[in-house]
Amino acid sequence: MANVTRSAKSGRAWMTTELLAYNITVKREDPLPFFGRELLSIDHLDSNLFSTVVIHDLSKETYRFLAYLDRAWLANIGQESAMHELAKSVLEVTGFDEVGTILLPFYDIQFTICGDGTLTAKTDICLIHRNSMILLVVHEGNGDGDPVPKVIAEAIATFQHNNQKRQLMNLDPIDAMTIPCITVVGTRPSFLLVPVTTQLSQSVITGQYPEQTTVVTRCVPPPRPRLFEGMENPDYRRTALQYYVTFHAAAKECWSKFMADNS
Repeated sequence: MANVTRSAKSGRAWMTTELLAYNITVKREDPLPFFGRELLSIDHLDSNLFSTVVIHDLSKETYRFLAYLDRAWLANIGQESAMHELAKSVLEVTGFDEVGTILLPFYDIQFTICGDGTLTAKTDICLIHRNSMILLVVHEGNGDGDPVPKVIAEAIATFQHNNQKRQLMNLDPIDAMTIPCITVVGTRPSFLLVPVTTQLSQSVITGQYPEQTTVVTRCVPPPRPRLFEGMENPDYRRTALQYYVTFHAAAKECWSKFMADNS
């Protein structure tokens, strides 16, 4: 909405109002159109990830995932560290942290908005390439409001950051990047593809309403009958990990388009 007041806010302060202010909508999609493929097989994952009994002979990665999951779904308010470690662990067991990349917690991305270049968009986790380009951002819902507007702000900040890094490498800035994003509420993930353009970024930087609508797509694993259940339920866990593996393939296609000439 063109008449919504726009002001300099950090990424953590973004709410639905900011989406209206910058002509951003969120569209829910089914897996096939969202991922661009059928859900991928997860037969290559450790079968112990889906175990419902105590197993003592576990790999380090599987043990950590199950231990963090056990703590996360029982965590109380103020115990966000358990949920954070789970969010990082699930990326590790599903193969996001490949050679040449690193998962960093609580990473501040410089975020220029309404002429103010002193603010940041703080990610809970981001996947960073060895050349400092940001490939993926994760925001955990921990009682500070809807995580979707916040992760969209982080995606816009990522666009600004990545083009700054390209310029430092004597590469031309890119006019559009689709930034893969994940939000996690409790132990329930959702997956987003945020198309950020120069027009959107400049509108945020100058505090103006962009004429072109930005459509963010979002895909969520089917909920359990009890809506509060997440990956602590083995059936939901299997589905969620299948979504993670499939999203990884889609995400690599997204970032390959702005990493192609500086990998």
